[in-house]
Amino acid sequence: MSKSRYALAAMAMLVPSAAHAAPGLGDEVYGAEVEKGELEFEAIYSALAGGPEDGEDALVLEGAYGLTDSFRLGLRGEFEKEPGEDRELEALGIEGIYELGKVGGLTFALYGEYEIVFDGADKIETKLLVQRKAGPLDLRFNLIAEKELESGEKVELEYAVSADVEAFGEVRLGVQAYGELGTFDDFLPRAEHFVGPVAKFEIEGLGPELEIEAGYLFALGEANDETNGQFRLLVELEF
Repeated sequence: MSKSRYALAAMAMLVPSAAHAAPGLGDEVYGAEVEKGELEFEAIYSALAGGPEDGEDALVLEGAYGLTDSFRLGLRGEFEKEPGEDRELEALGIEGIYELGKVGGLTFALYGEYEIVFDGADKIETKLLVQRKAGPLDLRFNLIAEKELESGEKVELEYAVSADVEAFGEVRLGVQAYGELGTFDDFLPRAEHFVGPVAKFEIEGLGPELEIEAGYLFALGEANDETNGQFRLLVELEF
């Protein structure tokens, strides 16, 4: 079976998510490239601003290691906070990324995660990762399928997209978007979407490579009924 057929089969099988959260909250746009021996730790914080869901946030802590030139294994913990409530550990997940290879300048990979949810049914998630690097430009697209492991629950489809370019020095500027695509039975309904500018900074000379990503995404569609947007901050250490 070809690698492209493996990708399609894996997406159809589906592999998470905890209780429903706004698209992009505590998430990131994954790249498709894997580097053997690379050890990575990151923290992602995102919070909704304005509207009925003002103050809802998510903090995700993740560690991952490149076991081979094509496979990366990671652990992920998700902490969520509802307005007026204490922060709680929502879920723990084990994830893997398998790089399929390059076709026509595009790098393809598969992402899979099993998520243990502490106040609800466990979930599985798969992502088809596509990345294109062309000079200073970095384009990424994630097609996401997630399913709660409970009878009658449907597969939920989402997307995550980013484009950024080297602006000056170690600074990259770009845009990110996250959103819902519905289900196989109800594809492309009016749903929640977030889009906005991001900036990435690399700090060298500390030993490990430190990258900081910050941005603000504006709420569109149904998301605009609940909030004005979301602030995002990602801190990553690579060894």
